[in-house]
Amino acid sequence: MQASLITKQSYDLLVIGGGVNGTGIAADAAGRGLSVALCEMNDLGSATSSNSSKLIHGGLRYLEYYEFRLVREALAEREVLLGNAPHIIAPLRFQLPHRPHLRHAWMIRAGLFLYDNLAKRSTLKKSVSLTFTKDSPLQENMRKGFEYSDASVDDARLVIFNALAAKQHGADILVQTKCISAKRTEQGWCVALQESNGKVTEIYAKAIANAAGPWVASLFDDTLDETSPKSIRLIKGSHIIVPKIHTQSQAFILQNEDGRIVFVIPYQDDFSLIGTTDVEYLGDPSKVAIDQEEIEYLISVSNAHFKAQISAQDIVSTYSGVRPLLNDESDSAQAVTRDYTFEVSAVAGKLPLLSVFGGKITTYRKLSQVAVDKLCEYFPSAGAPWTKDAPLPGGDFSSREVLQTKLEAQFPWMPQAVIKRFVRSYGTLSRYILSNCSQLADLGQDFGFGLYGVEVDYLIADEWAVTLEDVLWRRTKMGLYLSSDQQQVLDEYIQLKTTTADESSLNLETSVNR
Repeated sequence: MQASLITKQSYDLLVIGGGVNGTGIAADAAGRGLSVALCEMNDLGSATSSNSSKLIHGGLRYLEYYEFRLVREALAEREVLLGNAPHIIAPLRFQLPHRPHLRHAWMIRAGLFLYDNLAKRSTLKKSVSLTFTKDSPLQENMRKGFEYSDASVDDARLVIFNALAAKQHGADILVQTKCISAKRTEQGWCVALQESNGKVTEIYAKAIANAAGPWVASLFDDTLDETSPKSIRLIKGSHIIVPKIHTQSQAFILQNEDGRIVFVIPYQDDFSLIGTTDVEYLGDPSKVAIDQEEIEYLISVSNAHFKAQISAQDIVSTYSGVRPLLNDESDSAQAVTRDYTFEVSAVAGKLPLLSVFGGKITTYRKLSQVAVDKLCEYFPSAGAPWTKDAPLPGGDFSSREVLQTKLEAQFPWMPQAVIKRFVRSYGTLSRYILSNCSQLADLGQDFGFGLYGVEVDYLIADEWAVTLEDVLWRRTKMGLYLSSDQQQVLDEYIQLKTTTADESSLNLETSVNR
C-alpha cells in the first residue's frame, strides 16, 4: 500500500471522509488559502459517492414532497457542473412513459413546468410531450409520455477531480488512512491517523470537517468521544448493469405501481444501468450489497416497460450504496429528505467541528461552499468562494467532440475508441498522461480493451489508485470488459507498481529524517 504523504505537523483544517462532500470541502478550503489535509480510511469515493445512479439532476420526484428549495438549488448546480466538468458530465434526455393508473398527466405536466423554470436553464432543452411510435423500445401499450433534460456523471471521477483540485491548491490527500482519535487540546485538535500498515501519525488541526458520509454519526462515538447532534437514516440503493436493452440515446424514468421510480440509463456505450431501489438499511455500511429481492424488483420493472426482456442471467455487474440521509422521521425510505444540514460546535470560539448530515451528489459543490463559509468564520484571513466558475481539473474545454478531434490530430496513432474514453475520463489531462508517447508502443503493457500501462501508471502515481478495484471500477469502468485472466495480470502489475512506490517513499522518508 502507498504510504500517506503527510507534509505538515499542523493544519488549518482536517477533513475526515474522502467522498464527494469531503473532497469538495477540501478543494474549496485549500483554494481559499487554508492548509488542508484529508484522510480517507479506504479509497476515495469508495462508498456512497461511487454507487449513485450516475446522475446530476434536480430530482423531479422530490417535487412531490414539496422540496422546492432543494430542487431549485440542484437545478442551478446542474448548470454550474455542466460547465465545470464537461469531460465527466453530459446532458441526457429522459423519456417518461405515462401510465394513466399512476400519476395523472396534469400532475406530471405541472411538475415538468416547475422543473423547467425553478432555476435558470441555459444549456439544456425544455420538456415536451411525446407520442411513442412502433420504433419505441417501450411496450406497445405505452403510447404517450414526456421528455425532459438532466445530466449523466461519472460519480467516482467527480470525487477524484475534486481531490486533484485540492491537491493542486496544496492539500494533502491521505488515502487508506483512518482517523482513530481526535480531541481538543491547548495546541489544537490532536488527531491520530492510522495507515493501513498500522503506522500511527499524530497531527494537529485548528478545525475539523466531519464528512464521513454513512459514518458521520458513528464517528462521534468511535473517534470524537461525543454524542452526535443529529441522527441519519441509511437508505440502500442498488443497481444492475445489463447489455443495453435499446439503441436510443435517451434514458428512461419509469413509474412503478408502488410509487417508486426506476431509471434505465445508457451506460458506457454497451450497457444499460437500471436502478435504484430505496430500502432501509441497518447493517454495516461497508458490507452493503444487492439482495435477490432487489434484483427481481429491478428486472420486473424493466420487463413491465420494455419489449426487450431481461433475466438475472443477463446481469453483467451490480452495485449497492448506502445514502446517509438526514433522519426527518418520514414514513418511507422514498420520502426521506435529500436535503443537507450542518452542525458546528466550538470551544470558546475556537477549534470548530463541522459535521455534514445528508446531501446528494448534485449539490455537493454548493454544500462544500456553504460548509467552508461557516468554517471561514474562524479563519478571517481566508479567501472568497471560488469554485462556481472554476473548471475541475481536465475540464477546461467546451465540447467533447472538439477535444476528441484535437486529440486525434495530436495522437493520430491512437485508437479512436481509446481517445473517446480518455476525453470523457480525463478531459485535457489526456495530454499530460500521453506526454511521453509518440507511438502505440509507448503506451506500455496492453491489458486489453484499450487499457494500457501508461494509463495505469498515471492512476497509481497521480490519482491515488492502490488496488485492482480502484483501477477497474472507480478510476475506469474497465471491470465491465476485462476477463478474469486479464484482471489477474493487471492485479499483479498494480501490486508491483505500488510496492515499488512504497519503497521509494520509505527511502525518501529515511533520507529526509537523516
